[in-house]
This record gives sequence, structure tokens and C-alpha cells, in this order.
Amino acid sequence: MKKLFVLIACLMCLFVATDTMAAKKKINDNPSKGKIVFIPHDNRPVSDEMSAETIRKLGYEVIVPPDELLGTKDNMGKPEQLWMWLEKNTTIKREPSKLEKKRFNTGGKVWGLDPDIKAIVISADSMIYGSLVSSRKHTLTERQLRERVANFNDYKYRHDDAKLYVFSSIMRTPTSGENSGSQEPDYYKAYGYDIFRYTALNDKKDAKGLTPREEKELDFLTELVPAAYIRDWNTRRGKNYRVNEGLVDLAAKDKFECLVLGRDDNAAWSQTHMEARHLRDYSQKKQADRVQNIAGIDEMGLLLLTRAVNEIEHRQPVVTADYNWGSGRYLIPAYSDESVDATVRSHVKLLGGQYVDKTTNVDLLLMINTNPTGANLGANWYSNDKKIRPDVKTFVTYMERAINRGEPVGVADISFVNGSDNSLMEELRNRDMLYKLQSYSGWNTPTNSIGFALAQGVLAKEMKKQDREELITIRYMDDWLYQANIRQMVTRQLSWFKEAGVYSELGKDKTDVERRATSLMHTFANDNLPAGKRDFIEKMKVTCPWNRLFEVKISPAK
Repeated sequence: MKKLFVLIACLMCLFVATDTMAAKKKINDNPSKGKIVFIPHDNRPVSDEMSAETIRKLGYEVIVPPDELLGTKDNMGKPEQLWMWLEKNTTIKREPSKLEKKRFNTGGKVWGLDPDIKAIVISADSMIYGSLVSSRKHTLTERQLRERVANFNDYKYRHDDAKLYVFSSIMRTPTSGENSGSQEPDYYKAYGYDIFRYTALNDKKDAKGLTPREEKELDFLTELVPAAYIRDWNTRRGKNYRVNEGLVDLAAKDKFECLVLGRDDNAAWSQTHMEARHLRDYSQKKQADRVQNIAGIDEMGLLLLTRAVNEIEHRQPVVTADYNWGSGRYLIPAYSDESVDATVRSHVKLLGGQYVDKTTNVDLLLMINTNPTGANLGANWYSNDKKIRPDVKTFVTYMERAINRGEPVGVADISFVNGSDNSLMEELRNRDMLYKLQSYSGWNTPTNSIGFALAQGVLAKEMKKQDREELITIRYMDDWLYQANIRQMVTRQLSWFKEAGVYSELGKDKTDVERRATSLMHTFANDNLPAGKRDFIEKMKVTCPWNRLFEVKISPAK
């Protein structure tokens, strides 16, 4: 009860006018279908503003916290202020319901949920740790974490009719220090691969046992990696695990419409895989049927936003998928611990849809581009050239026939990681098919691409043609032109700039690098996208919000 009074008191004196102005920058001026509150797990453009903008295209007012409250690569976020922001932006004074009169013993007005708010989609990582990155590096105590988990229950107590959709990460296990992107504790740079292998062997030992040779390797790694590092690693992971158990407990009590536990970057044998297995068992034990345990994390915000819209509008989209040559549906892609087929089915379920085997009567046919060799290399790999492969010709021909039959087609381009397959994009451009698709995605990990292509694909038919094409144009500019091409060119040109910034830390060269990337983007876009898109393209600029080349924001120039 003390917590209740403290939060309501905070509500009365929340945020100065500057915060209100910052929030307004992310609010649609002409709402028509109601409000959806969205708190992403950081301020990266795709998982933050791009996800929100997708839902705004449907006519909803999507309210997102100002950037200064969200985590970045270096800023670990502000969870306490996020809770206050949530109170301020969802609570109004109104007449009490019968239940509230009984609960609060009052006949006067009470603070409760704004009736215009249709759904609240929340990153637990932001509300508990501050951000996704912070969840990997924090030094919070068990008591602090328990209190922040309890905030969800307290909020639901005061906002009984709030529909909460929550996503939380199961801590990732990068395969090496290089792949950690400096978002792990410093010791991971030197011991990243050894720690990954140590956890992989422990996972296998827990699930099925080790061979004598593997037992010796585990003993060797136990001696090799300093005990203090393993202790720090296990302590933080243990806290994360117990946070997720606490969220499952709340889901079992129906505090959430849905809770998704996303398996951040992981592998078939890894600490993430083992913890996910145990959390799945825990959810079943608690009979928490509103919990899903899914590979991926950055796409979860948009998938839950899509689910919220589907439930608001009482829709259950029907989806099927088809694949390029090779391992196709059986491929276990990079940064995942399960087959592509399993990911597609779980993502469709999460967004509130129904997956069916091949049929023509669907809301979306998702065409998934995998590499016939089974490889899943980075988009910066030398083999990602513009030469059109035989498998791509067949794949696009099949896609073209489906479109000509009137089927809504989306593309998840996962042949390469962190960018488009240039061969596929050349063929789509040559056949004038780029804007005959409902959706396209080829960014970051394969699971990220699948989730985005699915979500935007099932929502596309509810959008105006111009809005749908704007979304897909941004994906082409980001995933194809920038990630698969311009990013590599700018990386090679970094030595041209005054301060000679590096890929992961642009420093004082940031503005000049952004100007160069924008110039290249305009050139590439005008050469590759239809002439009718040039007015839109010329208005856009490229910025690097995390001061590195890995991700960019493509937005109107001011």
C-alpha cells in the first residue's frame, strides 16, 4: 500500500514541460482508433520508432517514451522514470467502477486507466534493468529486481482493465568477444569464446550428458577462465533467470494478456538455450498458458504490437510459408537454437495468427530466402554479390506466380545475416517486383527479419498503399542499400575522415560519416528504386544514433 501512495504522489508531480514536448514528437496528431502505449527495450530505430510507426500507419496513436528515458549503447536507461512516465501517460481521474468502489472504499473519483488506451506493450528489460544492454551489464541487487518485478503487479492492481503485453529477454550467450559488440562485461572480449564453449558444454551435460573428451574440455575451461569472471557471469544470469520466473508467476495469475520470453542471441547448445528449457518447464509447472518462449528478441516489440491490434480488431490472420532451395525450413540460422520453420510458427502464434500448411487462401504467404549451401554468413561477406544465382531465379519466379494469382506475398530475406541478399534484390528490381510485395525484411538476425516481415506483412492490407510503400521503402534503404552495401563502403572509407573513427565508435567523425552515408544512399536509391520514389528518397537522411556503423536511422531531414 505504501508503494501505491508513493507512485500516486509521483504522478502528481511528474515531468516538466520539456518531457511533455519530447513525448509529443512521437505521437500521431490525428488519432482515430485509440491509443497504444509502447515502451521498447532501447531506442534503436527499428525496435523503437520503426515498430511504432508501423502501427501508426493503421490509424492508432502510439505513445512512446522520449529518447532520454530509453537505453542506448552507453546510457543504461532510467527504469524509475519510465514507471512514472507510464503512470502519467495512462492514468486519469474518473468515476470508479463498482469493483473500485468496493476495493478503495470510496464514492469519489479515482485514478484509473485512460479509457482511450487500448493496449500497453512493455519491455520488461527497460522497466527492470533500464534497457536490453543494461540487462547484460547491470549491478542491481536481488531486492531491487524483485521490487521492479512487483511494480507490474502494483500497476495492474491500480489499472485493472489495462491490457498488458510484456516481453522480456533470456540473457544472450554471444559465441565470442568479437560477436558481443562490446555489450557484455569487459572480460568477454578476452574470454568470450571460452565462456560460450563452457556454457555450451554445461547445457549439453544438463540435457544429455558429455563424452569423456567433452568432460576433459569442460575441466580445462573451468581452469582456464578466471573464477571471478565465471562467478560474475553466473551471478548476473541467475538474477535474470529469477526475474523471468517472477514474470511467469504474474502471467500465471493472468496479470498479462501475453508474456513472451525472447531468447536473445544464442545457439543450439548454450547457456541461453539451457535457461530457456528450464523456464519452459517452470511455465508448464505454473500452468502459465499465456507465456511463450521464443527465439529472438529485437522483433518482439512489433510482434506484440501486432498481436494487440489483432485482438483489438478481433482478427486472426492466416499465414503460410515457403522457402528457397537447400535446407530451407530445416535450417538452424545464425544466432538461433531452432529451425526456421519452428521460428515462423512461433512468431505467427505470437502475433495472434494461425499457421497453416501451403494453401492459397491466406492473409500472407511468407517467402523465406535461405542460401542453398546452408551457409548463413554476414551480408558483408564477399559472396554477397549482385550475380543472380539459379536458385534466386526460381525463387522469384515462384513468388511472381503467387502474386499474379492474387496472393499477398512478404519476403524474409535470411540468406545472409545483417543485410539483404544482393542477388535476390537485383532479380526483384529487374522484374519490377519490389513494390508488389506486402512486406520485406533483411535486417540483423534471421529471427529479427522473420518477425518484421510477418508483422508488417499481415498488417499491410489494412494500410493505405502509400503508407505500406513508405514502410517497405525504408526497409529497402536500410537492409539492402545500407546494410548490404553502403555500410561496407563507408567502413573502408573511415580513414578519409579527420579523426579516423572506427566502425564501432565514430567519435567526432559522426557528422561527416552520416553526410557521406546519406550521399551514397541517395545515389544508390536513385539507381535501384523506381523513379516515383525519388521525392521520398531525397527527403531522407542517414544518421548513426548509437555512434557506430552497425545500425542507422533513415528519417526525414530537418
